[in-house]
Amino acid sequence: MTAAQSAATLLPVNVTLGAVLAVLLVLAVTVVAYARLSGDGSRGRGRDIAVAGVRAAVQLAVVALAIGWVARSGWLLCGFLLLMYGVAVRTAGRRLTRNGTWWWAAVPIGASVAPVVVALLLTGLVPPRGIALIPVTGILIGGALTATVLGGRRALDELTGRRGEVEAGLALGLLDREARLEVARPAASDALLPGLDQTRTVGLVTLPGAFVGMLLGGASPVMAGAVQLFVLVALLAVQAVAVAGTLELVARGQLHRD
Repeated sequence: MTAAQSAATLLPVNVTLGAVLAVLLVLAVTVVAYARLSGDGSRGRGRDIAVAGVRAAVQLAVVALAIGWVARSGWLLCGFLLLMYGVAVRTAGRRLTRNGTWWWAAVPIGASVAPVVVALLLTGLVPPRGIALIPVTGILIGGALTATVLGGRRALDELTGRRGEVEAGLALGLLDREARLEVARPAASDALLPGLDQTRTVGLVTLPGAFVGMLLGGASPVMAGAVQLFVLVALLAVQAVAVAGTLELVARGQLHRD
């Protein structure tokens, strides 16, 4: 059985798949709206889920059609990678704050992903071809995006809710950065938990996408496991740098809420 036949057997692309996806999306929207799962008690998160699901379908369809074309041109490849980075920065920044400091999210995402990608290219572990570079870079940018959002939101929320403790630290002689770090650091570090739990339980609870994709592509289980291990460890490094960078920006007041 070929890789294409294996993939089709696992998840055939047909009307049934579309119907199941629509039902699952409606279920998610309904549950979120009924439980009022949003920060202010409104039903806004249900709309967010609906929009996210539709956007995902459209964006994946476009990428599926364009990725082969993009992978054949070095300039188009660089442009596509920069587009991925820009969308991640915008998404993370606007999740953290609505003021003009949102663009500082570019620092932790770029500082965490770029060195890892460069190292992978220099060592030859990832060839400089679009079909390999795009998915690897996308996984790393996605991990940095998640870590930046979680770490930044937790840190900013703590500074807002525990403003008195920051002022007490200043009264004791701490510098602004030190006082903010004392309050925000424990909360921001929670952003590392999803990556840690995923790495700890891989193979026992879940078989992540890279592993399954390699198997469907015809790779041996050993090779698939090695690739998945590489992805998980690289994500741990990227997320650690992203959280540390975001925390530093919050502590220095570069990234803040009005």
